[in-house]
Amino acid sequence: MSAARSLHDRYAAWLMLERGLSDNTRAAYAADALRIDSWLAEHGRSPATATAEDLQAFLCDLHDLGIAPRSQARIISGIKSLYRFMRLERMIEENPSLLIEAPRIGRHLPDVLSVDEVDAMIAAVDPTRPHAQRNRTIIEVLFSCGLRVSELTSLEIPRLNLAAGYLSVTGKGSKERMVPVSASAVAELSDWLAEREGYPVKPGHEGYVFLNRSGRRLTRVMVFYIVRDLAEAAGIRKEISPHTLRHSFATALLEGGANLRAIQQMLGHESIATTEIYLHIDNTRLREEIERCHPRSF
Repeated sequence: MSAARSLHDRYAAWLMLERGLSDNTRAAYAADALRIDSWLAEHGRSPATATAEDLQAFLCDLHDLGIAPRSQARIISGIKSLYRFMRLERMIEENPSLLIEAPRIGRHLPDVLSVDEVDAMIAAVDPTRPHAQRNRTIIEVLFSCGLRVSELTSLEIPRLNLAAGYLSVTGKGSKERMVPVSASAVAELSDWLAEREGYPVKPGHEGYVFLNRSGRRLTRVMVFYIVRDLAEAAGIRKEISPHTLRHSFATALLEGGANLRAIQQMLGHESIATTEIYLHIDNTRLREEIERCHPRSF
C-alpha cells in the first residue's frame, strides 16, 4: 500500500469518528484531501512536506480557476481537518494550515498595484542572478497582458506574434482569445526568448515560453514565489499573488477610460458581472481622492 493511500484510508477512518460531521461533510473533506494531495504531487510536494506557502499557492489556483469564495472556504476547512489529523497522528511536527485563512464571503475588492509599484518589482530583479530576464518578463507580461497564471505557464512560443503585438491563450472552458501585447512586454519577451535559446530544454517542454532551471515548463507555484519575493524586495506590503497583477491590469485599463466590454474580452471573463468588480475598485479610489482633496472632507 502506498504512503498516500495509507494516509487517505486512515484519514477517512478518523473522519468517521469525528463528532458533529454530516455524511456529506465527511465525503467532502475526504475529496478535499485527495485534491490537495494531487495538486501537491504535481508540484513535487506531499501533504507531509508542504509549507504554508505551498498551501497559499494552492488557494491562489482555486481563485484563478474561478472557485466561488464559499467553495474555497469549505475546501480550506477540509485541508485544516486533514492537517489536524496529521498533527494528532504525529505525521508532521508543525501544522502549515494554521497560517492560511478562509476567504471573506461575498464580494470584496482585490488588492491592486500602481504602475510605480509594478516598476519597483521589475527594478527589484537582481540582474546578476540567474533567470533575471525571465523574471522581469513574467512581471511585465502579467501586468501588461492581464493573463491568469495558468495561461502564463502554458503559454507557447508559436502562439506569440510579437511583430503584430499579439499573443493567443486558451482560458477557462478551453476558450481561445487574442491578447494585445504592449511595447514594453514585447521588448522583455524578445530579450527573454533570445536568452532562452541557450537553455537546455527537456523533451516535451520545447514549446513553452517560460522554463525553470532544469529546462521544464515553469510551474504556477514557482510563479507565485517569484511574484511574492519581488514584491517583498520592492518593499510592497500588500498581499500579493500573480492574480494581483491581473487585477492591476484591469484596474489600470478602467482608470485610463477603457470600455468595460473591452476589458471583459481581454480578461476572458464569460460574464460581464465578473468584470464589474473593477467598477467598484474605481469608485473606491474616487471616494478616497474626494476625501483626501475636497474641502468638505476635512
